[in-house]
Amino acid sequence: MDILPAIDLIGGKCVRLIQGEYDKQITYKDNPVQQALEFRQAGSHWLHIVDLDGAKAGSPINIESIKAIAHAGTGLKIEVGGGIRDEETIQKYVDIGIDRLIIGTSAVSRFDWFSEMAAKFPGKLALGLDARGAEISVDGWTKSGAHQLSDFAAKAVNLPIAGIIYTDISKDGMLAGPNLERTKGLVDAFDIPIIAAGGVTSTEDIVNLKKAGVSGAIIGRALYEGKLDLKDAIKAEQTA
Repeated sequence: MDILPAIDLIGGKCVRLIQGEYDKQITYKDNPVQQALEFRQAGSHWLHIVDLDGAKAGSPINIESIKAIAHAGTGLKIEVGGGIRDEETIQKYVDIGIDRLIIGTSAVSRFDWFSEMAAKFPGKLALGLDARGAEISVDGWTKSGAHQLSDFAAKAVNLPIAGIIYTDISKDGMLAGPNLERTKGLVDAFDIPIIAAGGVTSTEDIVNLKKAGVSGAIIGRALYEGKLDLKDAIKAEQTA
């Protein structure tokens, strides 16, 4: 199981939103490149980046900051989400060396297009399913209700994608643990890598997610606020 520390970007700075609410923003660090280097020094092999401005705008906003991270020589594999809604944007990120691209809103609203992009970029795309309960949310988590989580996951499992990144929005930024039940339900139901996000706060959460069978766990606020040390998280995964 991979441990993926998170950098969420607004205005080029590392932030977290509480339950995805843009008016509930906590700013942690002004220098995302330095933060990425610190994650690598702690032993991480992956980095999860979300362009929150891009998610809201529907197009990349923080791509220069992301490019700076990608070209900083950290040795990290990088996945990026937020505002990736056309082939040109996918290609831009591939060209700057991004390893995996997370597509949520456009995958949900334009599934035929997502299927086409998955075929053009095999293994490079991950389906981002962010949900409040069983309902998928889109457009930077500002709209929900049109699609059910499991139903939509079932549509995507046969595509040549890298996996599904499932975020429980109600858990995100709350430091209260992940939604283990729904996460395990996805793992058990679908033969595709599932990466869990939202609420991962303790080494116990890491152990439980590994036991649930996920292929990765994304950690954000808990790292920035000292609730969970990245080295401890990596060790917990290795010894679980």
